[in-house]
Amino acid sequence: MWLPLILLTATAAPILANPLTSPLNKRAAIDDCLKSAGVPADAQGSSDWRADVNPFNQRLPYTPVAIAVPTTVEHIRGAVSCAAKLGIKVTPKSGGHSYASFGLGGENGHLVVELDRMSKVTLDKTTNIADVQAGARLGHVATELYKQGKRGFSHGTCPGVGVGGHSLHGGFGFSSHTYGLAVDWIAAATVVLANSTVVTASPTENPDLFWALRGAGSNFGIVASFKFNTFAAPSQVTAFQINLPWNSASSIASGWGKLQDWLAAGNMPKEMNMRVFGSPSQTQLQGLYHGSSSALRTAVQPLLSTLGASLSNAQQYDWLGAFTYYTYGGTVDVTHPYNTVETFYSKSLVTTALPSAALNSVANYWINTAKRVSRDWFIIIDMHGGPKSAITSSTTNSANYTSSYAYRAPEYLFLYELYDRVNYGSYPSNGFSFLDGWVKSFTDNMKQEQWGMYINYADPTMKRAEAVGNYYRGSLSRLQQMKAQYDPNEVFYYPQSVEPRK
Repeated sequence: MWLPLILLTATAAPILANPLTSPLNKRAAIDDCLKSAGVPADAQGSSDWRADVNPFNQRLPYTPVAIAVPTTVEHIRGAVSCAAKLGIKVTPKSGGHSYASFGLGGENGHLVVELDRMSKVTLDKTTNIADVQAGARLGHVATELYKQGKRGFSHGTCPGVGVGGHSLHGGFGFSSHTYGLAVDWIAAATVVLANSTVVTASPTENPDLFWALRGAGSNFGIVASFKFNTFAAPSQVTAFQINLPWNSASSIASGWGKLQDWLAAGNMPKEMNMRVFGSPSQTQLQGLYHGSSSALRTAVQPLLSTLGASLSNAQQYDWLGAFTYYTYGGTVDVTHPYNTVETFYSKSLVTTALPSAALNSVANYWINTAKRVSRDWFIIIDMHGGPKSAITSSTTNSANYTSSYAYRAPEYLFLYELYDRVNYGSYPSNGFSFLDGWVKSFTDNMKQEQWGMYINYADPTMKRAEAVGNYYRGSLSRLQQMKAQYDPNEVFYYPQSVEPRK
């Protein structure tokens, strides 16, 4: 029991000090509330606590006030209710791969709701709709869907990423040109709101919330489970690489220009999913073709001729084999416990075709600056849009499938991940200017409507207003209204969350 501290002055009325301003008092209060509500939680300092608080990006560690580890929807409700009563911010953590450590709150003092003990995947073989708990990781989801019915959905290449963060903010991967984003396959979601009520969001139930969740889901509640539509997994998938002769600024600008013209003209087959991968040692086109290796060779030949490039590898697999290929020998079916860490800085972009000034600026930076950086950096340029992309198709954008994901126009050709890491020690304080400068070489030569950013590659160096503007573009105003409706007190706050506005 606490006793109020009374502060007296000659003229002021007594002021009651808030006992929860102390981190220790907050911790004791939330621990007591969680225990009373029957919500499982990590014991401070335990092996579970140490594992759950260990950030993927070692550059950004944060300390929560408590870590709830629910196994039921009622546990999530209890955790949210306790935090809201005590004025503590709540952060759901699905896989923990946020580049900005937003799964830990992006700052100290949050209640983290660690979801990875909720990882069940169940496929209805009659409807081909899968029930997926929000703590499942992508490799486990892909494995179970294939095992239970040879089905698939749009996942990324990293099996340890949580399905929650991946899907609720877009969810791009090596099937997105063919089948769209992971967010496009969400049929419904069970959501715990800031007032601790549980609702269903779907095209017919709370459709405004459904729109907001599908693109900016971390702002509006905790999704406890999803219903995903699925597609029949292709029986043949071919992994391939194409060596690019991009050895000078002029060859990069010329080759990139030809590539974007080819993509914008609708010449990329729907079955092809592809990215440019650039690093200090190589530049390649890498991808998965949903078909046989012989079909790939035929389909890709016109591009090879256009680029003056060569196909260096083409290996045919089944659906799961192709997923495994791009994990580079890693385990696919991963659940709890799982932890992998790196130390890095990352940025993102989404752009239309690059104007010539941008092409030249970016290419010059690549050769004259990036190639002189000795750290383990890479740039990924995903083929995102174009006339044949499922991300921008009329089906994806129909009434039942509209979402707050901002980059639906076919003109948004490219999605970028720029990543700079160190393999030991701390990230250098003078390292940030490297990727900042590379992004600036794009944006200084483009109009604002020609580019944006992708929150699944979050950059915590941006101020809140700048970040949400870059992530959500034309969806932001409506998202702010939805935030005011569903979470006016910002229970689900983090440093780059959407701010409520009426």
